[in-house]
Amino acid sequence: MIEMVSSGVGTGAQLRLRPPRALTARQFLALFASLAAAMWLVAGLGWWGGNVFAPAFALLDSALVAVALRWLWRLGERREVISIGPEAVEVWRSAQPAPAFRAHPVWVRLDVEGDGESVVLSSSGVRCEVGAFLGPGERKQLAQRLRALLEASRAPPTS
Repeated sequence: MIEMVSSGVGTGAQLRLRPPRALTARQFLALFASLAAAMWLVAGLGWWGGNVFAPAFALLDSALVAVALRWLWRLGERREVISIGPEAVEVWRSAQPAPAFRAHPVWVRLDVEGDGESVVLSSSGVRCEVGAFLGPGERKQLAQRLRALLEASRAPPTS
């Protein structure tokens, strides 16, 4: 998801990127509960039929499913903020305390590699891929918006 936030006249803009989420937290919990219930039902039937290892397998399977769903939920919490102003272009990632990329807008080059497979900002030999978690259509949209914002930041101020 791409969210554009204007900082004001002449001060630039921000693009806030986050991966799309198909489920809410409550829906993720309901998904896990239904999967675990199905696993335990089958394990109970297996135990009743004489398989003494079925409950242990269900416990292990429930734990693995819980870890996998938690990992997927954490991946959905990633964020990138791209600030484009007259003085600097910065890329901030949610897991990093410092900007992953910082350069003057005049020296920033936007590269779209492949058929919109990756969007890369580069300057002075430093490359930073942005929006890697977005879908192909959203990456193309991101490239168009970045190109327009970079061109606007390079334009001489009108008075």
